[in-house]
Amino acid sequence: MSTFAKKLNKSHKACPECPSPKMVHTFFENILGLLFPDFALELLKEEDQIVEKIEELKHKLSRILIRNKHLYSGDGVEIANTFFDGLERVYDLLHQDVQAIFDGDPAAKSKTEIIRCYPGFYAVAAYRIAHALHALGVTLIPRMITEYSHSRTGVDIHPGAIIGERFCIDHATGIVIGETTVIGDCVKIYQGVTLGALSVDKEDADKKRHPTIEDYVVIYAGATILGGDTVIGHHSIIGGNVWITKSVPPNSKIYYQAKMYNPSSDETDTYIIKSEG
Repeated sequence: MSTFAKKLNKSHKACPECPSPKMVHTFFENILGLLFPDFALELLKEEDQIVEKIEELKHKLSRILIRNKHLYSGDGVEIANTFFDGLERVYDLLHQDVQAIFDGDPAAKSKTEIIRCYPGFYAVAAYRIAHALHALGVTLIPRMITEYSHSRTGVDIHPGAIIGERFCIDHATGIVIGETTVIGDCVKIYQGVTLGALSVDKEDADKKRHPTIEDYVVIYAGATILGGDTVIGHHSIIGGNVWITKSVPPNSKIYYQAKMYNPSSDETDTYIIKSEG
């Protein structure tokens, strides 16, 4: 047992002074509650309370960064100030996302329902907050935020991904959006979609490994799109369960053509690219 204790002691000594998951999760939920009172434990009825809460959270982020200087370069207080200076932009983007979900889902009866009930909105909110920190050069903390959301929603969005305005996730669950993915404006994706990499080699870590999805693309359930050179052209529709590893021109429809076939024959399912441009 003494040998085991020594191993554990060595592990604890070697562990950097990282913020605990609970601390990061609490910070994220406080930010979400500030932006959307639907998530707040206490409503802030006065403007002075809002200002006070912002300063409180700014101080908390500053303290987290100052105590974990290995997670960023530069000045922790300046990064915290810059993050909160940009929080209005995050707020505006999230309200556009809510509107996109409301417009795209006939089942949504109100925007309040989307904010309070939709895992897709929660996942996108976590991404946008985490991405704002990631863009400032902060490491680990943004990933902890999106992985916390991943555990709650089943949606895995890397904070390094670039996602445009009016992003709509319908049904969520099982969605994967990789680190170097680029998504344009007014894109809608359904459950089970993977925007992933063709290569998992470590030497490719600094390359663009994930696809680019241009504006006004709809990707239906179960579709898999792979590769850093793969571009899905604007106003395209990607059907369910399609597997794509090469670029698709704008205004295309990709879907499987269902066939009845004899298993002993050489005939297999195919997908069709149809351009309406």
